[in-house]
Amino acid sequence: MDPARLPLRDVHLPPAPGWWPPAPGWWWLAAAILLIVLLVAGWRLWLARRRRRWTRWFLAQAGSGSPAARLEAMSALLRRAARRAQPGAERLQGEAWLEFLDGGQGLEFRTGPGRLLLDGGFRRQVDATAVDAVATLAHARFLALMAQRPRIRR
Repeated sequence: MDPARLPLRDVHLPPAPGWWPPAPGWWWLAAAILLIVLLVAGWRLWLARRRRRWTRWFLAQAGSGSPAARLEAMSALLRRAARRAQPGAERLQGEAWLEFLDGGQGLEFRTGPGRLLLDGGFRRQVDATAVDAVATLAHARFLALMAQRPRIRR
C-alpha cells in the first residue's frame, strides 16, 4: 500500500479541561477559607457582644442617680475591673490609684477630670457635667480593664 494514500491524520491532543467543576483540592481550600472567615466573624461577634454587655452593666450601675452616687458606682466598677485585670490593684489609694487608671496612656485621671473620683463622693455639691466627663473616661477605662486578660497571681 502506498503511504501517501493512507488515511492517516496528525496526532490529536485532547481538549483542555474546563474550569468547572474544580478539582477536589480547590473545594478543600474553599472550605478551609470559609471556615476561617466564619471563625473570625464569630470571634468578633462574640467580642462585640461581650463589650455591649459590659457597657450595659456599666450604664445600669453608674448611669443614673445623684452625682455622688454615680461617682461611687463608677469607682466600685473600676475597682472590680482592676481586680479582674490585675489582682491587688483594687487596693491602691490616692495618686497610685489614679496612676493605675491612667495606665501609662495619658493623664486624664491624674490631672484631668478623672481626679473627681478621689474626693467627688465626699463633696456636698458635685457638678453633673463634671460627673458626665468622668463617666466617659471611666467607661472607656472600665472596658479596657475588662478586656485585659486576667493575671493569675503565683
